Amino acid sequence: MIGILVIVVILALFVMVFAIRGIAIIQQAETMVIERLGKYNRTLSSGVNIIWPIVDKPRQIAWRYVTEGKDGTKIVHTRRINRIDLRETVYDFPRQNVITKDNVVTEINALLYFQITDPVKAVYEIANLPDAIEKLTQTTLRNIIGELDLDETLSSRDTINSKLRAILDEATDKWGVKVNRVELQDINPPRDIRDAMEKQMRAERDKRAAILEAEGSKRAAILEAEGKREAQIRQAEGEKKAKILVAEGAAEARIRTANAEAEAISLVTKAVAESNGNPTNYLIAVRYIDTLKEMVSGKGTKSVYLPYEASGVLSSLGGIKEMLGDKGE
Repeated sequence: MIGILVIVVILALFVMVFAIRGIAIIQQAETMVIERLGKYNRTLSSGVNIIWPIVDKPRQIAWRYVTEGKDGTKIVHTRRINRIDLRETVYDFPRQNVITKDNVVTEINALLYFQITDPVKAVYEIANLPDAIEKLTQTTLRNIIGELDLDETLSSRDTINSKLRAILDEATDKWGVKVNRVELQDINPPRDIRDAMEKQMRAERDKRAAILEAEGSKRAAILEAEGKREAQIRQAEGEKKAKILVAEGAAEARIRTANAEAEAISLVTKAVAESNGNPTNYLIAVRYIDTLKEMVSGKGTKSVYLPYEASGVLSSLGGIKEMLGDKGE
């Protein structure tokens, strides 16, 4: 009786253990590769899954973990796990030295963002997936940097990232891995190279400052010369317009004076002609009288010379007297 009870207890424990180990609960964004008697059987999805504890066994995969020590240094751990994480994973690779095309040793640190898309390939196509990705990234990065000069390396991060991502994505496709992004964290040339680059940068800045200052002085001189020229042109144009206006005023005055004189002569000629007199004698006599008036009105002692034809003036005056006398009668 006791023996039967012991057997029953053992069977009950076996059933309990079998039931507990036969239930596999897979979390979201995780999976598990199951082998039956050493051969691939199926891939478990998230949720509750039933397996046979003795014949079914999960296949383990190597995975990489990074922890931080007490002194702040990063410690890389690799261990084998039976649950595969399907989320995007970030690998922060240690710094490595690469040689550029111009033989400059440069220290580079890279970040890799990848995701497992096919768990079966990730388990069976590569023995150590994290180590393979790390080595592939390092060698590919050396090849890309080896084709670039130091200046191109420092100024072409996006180009390097794109090339590196394309090469890694193509190479890791057979491992069931999708490389989404690659980033270069730091590019550190040697100390002497950095000092030389800083000196060159300061020299370039001083050069650009001197060029800008010279261009500013040149522009200021040009603007000042253009301003003086514009001022002289405007002044000359003003003087020209002023002289033109003065000349036009003088010409207009002379024209009006001539018109008035012509009109006066015409009226005098008409009046003398109506009185049966000689207009020419009258006009000559008037001119002589005006001339004599100017001669005798001068200030100071001056010598006065009478023309030889002064007798003609007297005869003209006599003619005027007769003309006026006849007109009065």
